[in-house]
This record gives sequence, structure tokens and C-alpha cells, in this order.
Amino acid sequence: MNNHTLFLKYLCQTSPDPIGLEVASADGCTITDTTGRRYLDFISGIGVANVGHRHPAVLEAIRRQIDRYLHVMVYGEYLQAPQIELATLLATVAPPPLSVTYFTNSGAEAVEGALKAARKYTGRPGFIAFDRSYHGDTLGAMSVMGQSDVRRPYEPLLPDVQILPWNDHAALEVIDTQTAAVIVEPIQAEGGVRVPSAAWLPALRARCTSAGALLIFDEVVTGFGRTGRLFAAEHWGVTPDLMVLAKAMGGGLPLGGFIGRPEIMATLSRDPPLSHLTTFGGHPLSCAAGLASLRVILDQRLADSAAQSGHALMEQLQSRVGHGGLCAVRGLGMLIGMEFESATRCERFTVRCRESGLLLGWTLYDDRVVRLAPPLILTDEEMAEGLSAMAAALA
Repeated sequence: MNNHTLFLKYLCQTSPDPIGLEVASADGCTITDTTGRRYLDFISGIGVANVGHRHPAVLEAIRRQIDRYLHVMVYGEYLQAPQIELATLLATVAPPPLSVTYFTNSGAEAVEGALKAARKYTGRPGFIAFDRSYHGDTLGAMSVMGQSDVRRPYEPLLPDVQILPWNDHAALEVIDTQTAAVIVEPIQAEGGVRVPSAAWLPALRARCTSAGALLIFDEVVTGFGRTGRLFAAEHWGVTPDLMVLAKAMGGGLPLGGFIGRPEIMATLSRDPPLSHLTTFGGHPLSCAAGLASLRVILDQRLADSAAQSGHALMEQLQSRVGHGGLCAVRGLGMLIGMEFESATRCERFTVRCRESGLLLGWTLYDDRVVRLAPPLILTDEEMAEGLSAMAAALA
């Protein structure tokens, strides 16, 4: 049996029609399949490869760490330099007073930890999230997912969860003294790359503060330079109480985490001690890769590059509105959504791009929206190549 047959037979399938591209190698902004065909990657492993695939600095950090040690002890017991160095750097670049990090393996696991910390710190039961939100697929994370048809087969989920309308000021009055935390994506990626109005996130912050509820920002997709700032929260001048991170955090290796105010994070070590544990969270290899990746993002000012390249890319795409069923283009930095008149036109566009060697993303909750999230190291020549493929697909 060939690999395609084995893939379908032995790997649990999550889609009736997987893309099925058989990967031979990946480097920078390109992926090469086993036939030798090169594809320009405009989705970065769904926002993971912010510094590109196999960045030399990340590979060197991985090699150095392999020669030292891999897993040695359950999280939080031994001093491991990669964890300490990455947590220290995060504390210097995160919005103050967020300074203490708990490392996990993934974004969903980080969401779970943040929800637990919020309940423990506030002593309150309630959570609030927003329609079309996505925070992961574990049971707790799914409980604050804003898509009822996805939640329904797994119910009952967490109690005391309310889903509010997105970007609606009046709805924020629901946040009260029973609310432990409100969890929100600064930009909804899976919800169709939706960007809120200028005043909404500041209003949400103010309401949470007045009600004594914690504000959790899910920056799994938007973090590490993706939107033209290191963290998307900076666009609105809003500081959450907890911030969830993952995807690009590990430089291509599995890594997530949540960073928060010290007094909130301290609750995980008492009443009782060891009240939140992980075996592999903050794996030293992943932290070494993540530290190297973050240094590249900072040293090369990739957030600024994302702002400039994203603006140029969006301008070019907006000039194509009205062609091929494209009806809107929106986003921030290098997180861009292309909305089509119908799901059929959207699918046709992505297939045509893939046939011409350009890999694009999609959104879970809107089958009319294509998501672009190229590596932040994208060159002008690669951008032109991608735009040419998209223009041909729209023609």
C-alpha cells in the first residue's frame, strides 16, 4: 500500500476530503511534495511558521538542546534553562504587568489552564465568550466556543457559560459579579478574520474591570508579530489579565502557554499545591526553539515587516474585489481574510491556487472566507508570485 492509502486507513480522519499533499521537505516560505513540486506557503501551518519553515537559528537551537537533554522531569520541578530564558524574555515583551508564564503543549491546553486559573483566582463560576469564537477542541475550550453546531454533539459541556454577540457594546452588560472571566480573540481568525471596532475591546476591558471579572485574550493565532504588532492587544491599547499563546510560539515545535499577572498565576501553586500539572508542557526542545524564534522576530523586527507587507498585500487584493466572486478583503498585518459571494466560489479559488502552486487556508466557521497568513519573512518576490497566482485564480 502507498502512503496515501496508509494515511486514510490508519490515521484518524477529521475531514471527508483531506488535501492529501505528501510533504517531502519545507524551507522558508515553501513546501515541496514527494514529486518534487514546490508550493508557496501562504498559511504557515495555520499560523505556526511566522519565521518560516526550518529557520536556521531555530534549527541551531534545536541541535544544541538535543546535545544537552530532552525531557527530564514533570513541569515545574527542575530548573531548565530553555524554560527560564523563554519565560524571562516573554516577561520583557508582554504588556505589563503580565510577567509569569505557565508552559503547555498547545493552545487548547493553554486555554484550559487559563480558565482554571480564572475560576480559582476569582472564586466565581461563570465564563463568557463570543459567537463564532474558537479556542480549541478539548472539552473546556469547546465550552467557550461560539459555534453551537460544533458543540452540540459533545454536550453537556461546562456549565455557566454564556455566548454573547461579537462586537456588540450593549451585550457587555451581561458581565457581572458571577463572571470569572471573559475570553476573547482580538481578531477572530476561524470566525472569518473579523476585526472589531476601535472602541469595543477597550469597552470590554472597562466592563470586566468594573465587574471584577478577568479578561483573557486568546492570542494563539494573532501573537508573535502576525498582525503587525508583537501581540494584537497592542493595536487597541488593551491589557488583559491573562494572555493565551501557542502556534508560532514554538518556532515549529509544539508549544503553548498562558502568561498573566503574578497574583493570578500564584493561585496554581496553593490550595492545594500542584493544582495544575503537565508532564510535557514547556518541553526543553520546544522552549529552545521558541526562544530562538522569538529572538528572530524581535531582532529582525518581523512585526514591522508584517505591518508593511500585510498592508501592501491587502491593497493589492482589495483592488481585485469584484473579480471571481471576491466581495471583501479585511485583516491586520499578515492575517488577511478574503470573503467570497458563495462557498462554491471560495472553494474553486482555493483549488485553483493550489493547482498553480499556492497554498491558502480557510476558516472553520465561514465557508466563504479564505485566510492568508504567510510567514513574516515573505519576500517581495514571493508576495508577487502569490498575488499572480491569486489574480489568475480570480480571473
